[in-house]
This record gives sequence, structure tokens and C-alpha cells, in this order.
Amino acid sequence: MGRRLIRLEIPVFPEKRVFRVHDPAVDPDGPGGPVVPVSTLISTSREQMLVACAQEHVSVQLTVEEWEDAPPPFSDGYEDEAKCVLYLRGRLTVNDTGRGDSAVESLRLAGGVGDYGVRVYTRNRAEAVRRYAALFEMDADPLGDEFQQAKKRLEGLEQYLLQLWRES
Repeated sequence: MGRRLIRLEIPVFPEKRVFRVHDPAVDPDGPGGPVVPVSTLISTSREQMLVACAQEHVSVQLTVEEWEDAPPPFSDGYEDEAKCVLYLRGRLTVNDTGRGDSAVESLRLAGGVGDYGVRVYTRNRAEAVRRYAALFEMDADPLGDEFQQAKKRLEGLEQYLLQLWRES
């Protein structure tokens, strides 16, 4: 079993219920990019991946891990899993909004240039959807304290784990 080389935990603010993971040298809006995932967790192209989220306007928690080798399959309460291979030039970027902002800008990967195996896990999606729907059913002023406090409790509830390792 390989060892974990990098672990980074960050909030991500999904735009239109997705965030993008890609090589920083790639134009995320260029031709040949992945389409928005429908009824699936991810959609990929050679150098980028879109991850579908259950909500928007509320941050989700993303943990990025780089491993020496493929880590053992993981469960620990995660509800869904998807796998892919991405070509990365030794760096990784996570875009969380349509404005070109990055949650992670050009994170240096220990594995260098090449194909990376990627696993994406998620948890608390169903609970986040339930609570998000309840937020709008509470008949409170969206600008009022009660609504804002309930919205704040949703921050980071939906969680994503992205594990990657250099393919041999």
C-alpha cells in the first residue's frame, strides 16, 4: 500500500452545481472539454473533470489527496464513487465558480507529469438536498437572521474526497 503525499481540505463554491478539476495549462472553456454531468457524479475529458454537486450557493467541503500508488478502496460513510484518468502536467487546479476563480490554483503534484488515476467520493448529498429544500420551505425572509443562520449550517455539509495517484 502506498502512502499519502499531499492532503488539502478546502471549501469550494459550486457554480451551477459543479466544480472543475483540471491541469492549469488547459483552457477550461476550450473545445473538447467535458459536458456537465447529468445523473452521474463526474464528466471527464483527457485533462479535466467536472464534479456534480447536489446544491449551489453554499460551499461544499473538498479534500484533495495525492498518493504514491492507488490507495485502497474507501467507504467510511461515503455514498457515491466515480473513477477516471486525467493527464496532468505536474499541477492541479480546482475552479469553483464560473467567474474563473480558483479554490486551488496550480497545486504542485509530487508525481510530476503523466496520467493520474482519480477517485471521487461524496457524502451527505441526500442530507444536503433535504436541508437545502427545507431552507426554502421555512417561509423566512432570505435576508433575515433566521434564514442566514440556517444557510450557514449547510456550509461544508456536502463533502467530496478526491484521491489521485500517478499511474504506472
